[in-house]
Amino acid sequence: MLAQRVHAPYSLHESNRHRVQYDFQTLHDGQMLDIGNVKVKILHTPGHTPDSLCLLVTDKRRGEAPWFVVTGDTLFVGAVGRPDLAGQEREMAGVLYDSLHAKLLPLPDEIEIYPGHQAGSICGAGLSGKPSSTLGFEKRWNPALRMAREAFINTLTQEIPPRPAEMDAMVCFNLGLER
Repeated sequence: MLAQRVHAPYSLHESNRHRVQYDFQTLHDGQMLDIGNVKVKILHTPGHTPDSLCLLVTDKRRGEAPWFVVTGDTLFVGAVGRPDLAGQEREMAGVLYDSLHAKLLPLPDEIEIYPGHQAGSICGAGLSGKPSSTLGFEKRWNPALRMAREAFINTLTQEIPPRPAEMDAMVCFNLGLER
């Protein structure tokens, strides 16, 4: 693991405490990490998976306002994360909608977003090849962010792509379980 090589703590959302079979530093929704001139606010954004996180970053040299958010598999350029990898597709799609509307969409439009994937990834449908965007641009042009909750759920669960090959093995590895 990279964390071991650089002697850094491995960090996961607290919801993994009883799932993961190795030690890690727990992260909590709303927690602030001070890293020199940078502040990182932990945003728990379940929906793609129950433990999904976004990282809201402020560079104190630039000011007190947040600069960008690393959105992982919650929000992409032109799309949102797929809700089926943890099972319970409709329930997780609703949770994803709630996370987006409670945690990301209230942020200022000028916030830059950096997702975990671009076009070609099977983690979402309709992903742009552009590696970043702004929240304001996504609010205006990302179709998933303009939908009512029920339409969002129906759209996300209507045509789910096949699960990634070896998905179960990847989950076992990430949890530290033998397979």
